[in-house]
Amino acid sequence: MATKEEICDGSEMFVIFHKLSQEALKITSEINNKYNTPEQIVELFSKLTGTQVDKSFRCFPPFYTDCGKNIKIGKNVFINACCRFQDQGGIEIGDGSLIGHNTTIATLNHDFNPAKRANLHPSPVKIGKNVWVGSDSTILPGVEIGDCAIIGAGSIVTKNVPANSIAVGNPARVIKQIEIK
Repeated sequence: MATKEEICDGSEMFVIFHKLSQEALKITSEINNKYNTPEQIVELFSKLTGTQVDKSFRCFPPFYTDCGKNIKIGKNVFINACCRFQDQGGIEIGDGSLIGHNTTIATLNHDFNPAKRANLHPSPVKIGKNVWVGSDSTILPGVEIGDCAIIGAGSIVTKNVPANSIAVGNPARVIKQIEIK
């Protein structure tokens, strides 16, 4: 699914997507419906992503995803409560990044043609190292956020954000460069 190729309704890949969705629902219900220690959260996220998540990872549930297998999480990443990741197209979060409450990261679009509307068009989202995504932000498919950038709370990120910059608004636009000392 992370190939950026169209996924047609009813295709083998579409069926695999639904299977992965059911697995993700099962694992996120374990994450969201009882207390888990930070170590148990790391273990559950490793199961969710299918890769070993670093022991420095932290997440405050609830957390929602409809796939899980296309999430790559760096070291010292923190995901705050109520985040929603639509990761079929791939989500990569670099070391030291902070993802604020209620952040949505989307990696799928539907076809513009009404006759093919159920077809999916995946496009990855890449968040660099030491990025701070403010609460209630939405990051749309295909966006890359450069290292050390800040996304202001409530922003809707529709295009790439350069490293060391602050982007805010709807649509998000760069308002300032950050001086790294």
